This record gives sequence, structure tokens and C-alpha cells, in this order.
Amino acid sequence: MEGTFFSWISCSMILSLAVLIGIATPGVDAARAFFVFGDSLVDSGNNNYLATIARADAPPYGIDYPTHRPTGRFSNGLNIPDIISESIGSEPTLPYLDPELNGERLLIGANFASAGIGILNDTGIQFFNIIRISQQLQFFQQYQERVASLIGEDQAQRLVSDALVLITLGGNDFVNNYYLVPFSARSRQFSLPDYVVYLISEYRKILARLYELGARRVIVTGTGPLGCVPAELAQRSRNGECAEELQRAAHLFNPQLIQIINDLNREIGSDVFVAANALEMSVNFITDPQAYGFETSKVACCGQGPYNGLGLCTVASNLCPNRDVYAFWDPFHPSERANRIIVQQILTADTRYMYPMNLSTIMALDSRT
Repeated sequence: MEGTFFSWISCSMILSLAVLIGIATPGVDAARAFFVFGDSLVDSGNNNYLATIARADAPPYGIDYPTHRPTGRFSNGLNIPDIISESIGSEPTLPYLDPELNGERLLIGANFASAGIGILNDTGIQFFNIIRISQQLQFFQQYQERVASLIGEDQAQRLVSDALVLITLGGNDFVNNYYLVPFSARSRQFSLPDYVVYLISEYRKILARLYELGARRVIVTGTGPLGCVPAELAQRSRNGECAEELQRAAHLFNPQLIQIINDLNREIGSDVFVAANALEMSVNFITDPQAYGFETSKVACCGQGPYNGLGLCTVASNLCPNRDVYAFWDPFHPSERANRIIVQQILTADTRYMYPMNLSTIMALDSRT
């Protein structure tokens, strides 16, 4: 959902960019650790190990993954963390619950994300057993203890402070909480503007806790075009127009997120937090998909019903033959190709979209210290 999308960048261009700004290539010791927190947009398979219905461990998920098998990623192939790892010259981070995440593999980092979660603990309760953000942060603490026993406390602290962190939250607090059902508990409790203020205040606490736990370079994504995903078009749209109320929510949320990032950075005295304004990045892409190489930004590749936006993506679903021409893989999640365009923007976009700097600038600055 967290779309973003300008011109396509080829693998060779990414590699050239990496060389220019001094990003380590795979196998080089200088590659930094990478930590991922958040929801299904960045979950690489933690939910495979949980008794939850929020999972992507069955075909056709993973149809374009290197193994052509489902991995727990909510994608036809690679997801955003995979492509960021590729771009910074690191191996993909394993899910924290993966039993293979031990020994030296811990030094690559870890993915703590869990599909279905939100900023609030009551978001996603319908999915049952998921790793809420407070638990993800507890796992991050536990991870640091495990790494300290491996390489010593000082080196573990340095690994964390030098690491790149990605956190993606907020979308589920709208689609799987406030707007999940008419007259939801949260919508009865708060008007939309007040709910956004409450969400932002809670998100601020999460980001402050990440800083307390040692994170020093944190990319924070805003919500994407919530009202424009196939699931919402199927339920709320008559003529394919984006659902106005959900778009309003995103337009309220993202500027306030940038404001708290400004506030936190000012208090800390350093640009620890970087905002990725996914909504603004996606405006042209949603309205003119053909200009960015897609046939459609309305119909999901895998699904059923109007816009393939109803229900889950399963072997019984409609499945498009060419995932590269679909912006959305399933009713909520981008295709791998759309994920690659998103990461290109995280790497190179200007301050309208990445504030106060993009990832290429972060990597260039950090390579000098």
C-alpha cells in the first residue's frame, strides 16, 4: 500500500550508484546491519511461525521469488526490505523467529515485522496471534543481548548504532481498525482528526523507544494511498475512484508524522529519523500508471471480485500472467516491481518525498564517519 513511484532504475544503475557513494557490496565486511519493524508491507516471514490467519506462506505468494516458493512475504517476489538490503550491499535479513537466525547470521540484522499489526495494540485483533510493535521492540532488546554474547557488549552497541532501521506502521490502524467495520470502537471514540493526533502521539513514543534502544538511522514510512488499493476500491468505489475518506486519513497522517520526526530530530540534535512520504510519492503513479510501465494501478494481480480486491490471494484466485505490469500484487500489497520503484525513491528522491534526506545521502554521509 505504501506506494511511491517515479522512473524505473535498472540494477546496473543501482550498482553504479552504490559504487559512487561507497556502499559496500555483498560479501564485504563493511556492509551495515539492517533492522526492520512494522506490518505486512515489510514482514519477511515472521508470521509463518505464529498461529495467525495473517500469513502468506501458500502459493501463489512467492511465485517470482528466486525459489518460486512462498516465503511469508506479502509479495509475488521480493519485498521492500529485501530490495533495500540488495541496494546497501547486505544479505537479506531473516525473520527474527526463523530458527536459522543465529551465530554470525545475527550480525546481518533481523526483521521483526509482523503482518496485521499497527501503532495501536488493538489494531489487527482479528488476526489473533501477531507480533505487536511493543513485542517487536522487546525482541530487538533480546536480539542485542544475543549479539552481545557473540561479539561483546561494546561491539554489539556499535553494530546497532551503525545499522540502518526501517519502520512501517499506520496503514492497518485505519484499514484494520478505524475503518474495519462501520461504527468501529475507535471511530465511536474519536473523530478522524482526533484519531490521527492520537496515532501520531503513540507513534512518537515508539520512535523514541527505538532511539533509546540504540537506533541512530531510522527510515520511517508514512501511509500510502490507503483509499486507492484494490481492496478499498472493491468495497468503497463505484467508478474506480479512490475512497475519499481513507485518502483523507492518509493526508492527515503523513504531514503530522513528518512534524514529529522534525521534533524528535531537533530534540536529539541529529537527523536520526528520516520520513519517507509514500503518499506524495505515489500521486502520479496512481493516476497515470502507464507512464511508469504499469497497465493498471487499480486491479490486483491476484484476487477475486471487483478489481480482484476481495478476499485473500489463494490458488483459487484470478492470477495475472505478468506481474510486472500490475502495481498491486494482491488486494493490499505492491508487486515486486512496484516495490523496486519504491526503494528507488527511498534511495534517490528529493526532500518532497524523503525528508530531510534520502538513503543515498545517508549512506554517503555515514561512509565518511
